[in-house]
Amino acid sequence: MSADRVKVAVVFGGRSSEHAISCVSAGSVLTHLDPERFEAVPVGITPDGAWVVGPSDPARLAISGRELPEVDGTAESLVLPGEPGRGLVRLDAREALTSVDVVFPILHGAFGEDGTIQGLLEMAGLPYVGAGVLASAVGMDKEFAKKLLRAEGLNVADGVVLRPGTDIGFADRDRLGLPLFVKPARAGSSMGVTRVTDPAALDAAVAEARRHDPKVLVEAAVPGREIECAVLEFPDGSVRASLPAELRYHGEFYDFESKYLDTSELRIPAKLDDEITDSLRWKAITAFRALDVQGLARVDFFVTDDGDITVNEVNTMPGFTPSSAFPKMWAVTGLDYPELLSTMVDTALARGTGLR
Repeated sequence: MSADRVKVAVVFGGRSSEHAISCVSAGSVLTHLDPERFEAVPVGITPDGAWVVGPSDPARLAISGRELPEVDGTAESLVLPGEPGRGLVRLDAREALTSVDVVFPILHGAFGEDGTIQGLLEMAGLPYVGAGVLASAVGMDKEFAKKLLRAEGLNVADGVVLRPGTDIGFADRDRLGLPLFVKPARAGSSMGVTRVTDPAALDAAVAEARRHDPKVLVEAAVPGREIECAVLEFPDGSVRASLPAELRYHGEFYDFESKYLDTSELRIPAKLDDEITDSLRWKAITAFRALDVQGLARVDFFVTDDGDITVNEVNTMPGFTPSSAFPKMWAVTGLDYPELLSTMVDTALARGTGLR
């Protein structure tokens, strides 16, 4: 480890459709990492898969108006060239990254949040923030995440999985009713998600989801308020859940524009009975452990007026943008942004490698 400050590689961008949001998250993390304790090394991955050092100015990673940021392949210096269109990395990946003490892979979506970079870091023997290979892969795949959550006794939405070349049958259409939500099985930030209220629009919704992932989920809409809860592992191995937040937004559902480009509101803590709040926090930790997650996660719920709770999804690398719920929930719970990041890095260092 470095003699003075801990050297942290903040890896962001990547080849997924959530590239821009990863950039924005990284800009926020770079801004809030405690400079007295940490030396941040920004490492961007272009949409083509090339790895570059920089940009070092977090302002270049912010949303400007409605213009989204992107990692430029002509940034300060090339680390791993990749192969345009395929994103291959050379065998000198270990040499390029072993000068740091720990890696913070603030990558969302495929080729980052799904266990791929976690496997690379495991092979390189580098500690890293967040879930291991298995938990990352399962958390990214909504089909298998829901199977594990259901096996743990948690409620999840009724739905059907459409694998490549398959369509939803009439029996499933009748069972699920309307409205339906059609979503890629392995994507985030509401990319490719459609709310369907007319059966005639279902095929187009499936086609849109398949632009992001060949495997698609079609789920019955779950009535209720949208509540989120943040889960955090501490260096001693203990796990805590934050006070929950309620999402308030315009439109039919919490889509990409509502999250990042338009006005939405977070009520923290959510106005809920103490019993419901306690149940949400317990269920968030239960979901965290059901998927064998490490480090951190955001667990999203639907809560009905009668107090019924349904888990929507578990996000193993939630957003850290200025509008993201995860750091805001912990701030209200008593852990400010720099302390939150310090805890995450300290936990990664205490855990070391060998997660898988």
